[in-house]
Amino acid sequence: MRVSVVYADPAKPLQLSCKVEDGCSVEQAIQQSGVLRCCPEIDLKKQKVGVFGKFVKLDSALKDGDRVEIYQRITRVDDDDDDDDDD
Repeated sequence: MRVSVVYADPAKPLQLSCKVEDGCSVEQAIQQSGVLRCCPEIDLKKQKVGVFGKFVKLDSALKDGDRVEIYQRITRVDDDDDDDDDD
């Protein structure tokens, strides 16, 4: 079956298509796609993944045509004046 793996890094967005075995897991598809070689900054222990915009676990089984998404880590930076009064 065919799936795609996408990583929306602003500096280098990437979409890879790959052929995988039926019942392949999200993690297996990510490994087989080669995205981890292209983007070594991806850390699957820290970053969330999804299929068509819905969070899934790495061991979730895929279906033909699924799009696996690796999400950016979101960091929050508090400014010095974080009281929301806009003064």
